[in-house]
Amino acid sequence: MAEKARTGRLVVAVDGPSGSGKSTVSRRLAGGLDAKYLDTGAMYRAVTWAVLRSGVDPQDAEAVAKTAAATELTIGVDPAAPQIAVDGVPVDREIRGPEVTAAVSAVSAVPEVRRLLVERQRELILAAGRIVVEGRDIGAVVAPDADLKVYLTASADARAQRRSAESAADVAATAADLARRDRLDSTRKASPLQQAPDAVVLDTTELGIDEVVERLRELLAGPVSR
Repeated sequence: MAEKARTGRLVVAVDGPSGSGKSTVSRRLAGGLDAKYLDTGAMYRAVTWAVLRSGVDPQDAEAVAKTAAATELTIGVDPAAPQIAVDGVPVDREIRGPEVTAAVSAVSAVPEVRRLLVERQRELILAAGRIVVEGRDIGAVVAPDADLKVYLTASADARAQRRSAESAADVAATAADLARRDRLDSTRKASPLQQAPDAVVLDTTELGIDEVVERLRELLAGPVSR
C-alpha cells in the first residue's frame, strides 16, 4: 500500500460519530496525499437544508424523497476549500446551522435519500481517483473496497468539548445533542452509523490532529494491523 499512498488510485474511508475528528483529519490527510476530499455528511445536510427551505416536514419520508430527487447538488472536493451548493446556491455556512443539525438525522434516515446520495458519492469517488471520504457508513456501504478503512472514535466528553468549541455552544447541550444524534444514526434502518468489520479503530480522545494524521499515514505506508 505504500506505493499507492504516493501515486495511483487511492480511496481512504474515514467513519465515526460527530466530534471524533473526522473532518479535520480527513482534510489534512487528503492535502498531504495530494488527494481529493469528500464530506458525505455535508451532502445530507445540504439536502436537509433544501427540505427545510421547501417547507417540507423532515418526518414526511415521501415528501423528503421527492425534494431530494429534485435537488441539484454541486460538490467541491478540494481539501483546501471544500464547497457545496444547492441548485446553484452556496450553502456551506447555512448547512451548519442549528435548524439543519436538528433535522439532518431524520432526513438521512429516508432510504431513498440515502440511495440517491450513495450513488452520487460513488460517482465522485470514481471520478476523483485519489480521495479521502468521511462519513458514517463509508467503509461498510459507500466504498467497501477502500484501500484503508478507519473508524475514529473518542469519549463522549471529548467529542462534546470539541463540537462545543467549534460552535461556541453550551457543552452540556452539545453533549445531549450528540447523544441524540448517535442514537438516531445508530438505530436507523437505512445505512446506520457502523464500523466496517475490517476497519482500523482509532480512539482520538487523547490524540491531537497531527498525531491522528500521522497514524493514518503510517497505516498507508505499511501493513495494516487490525
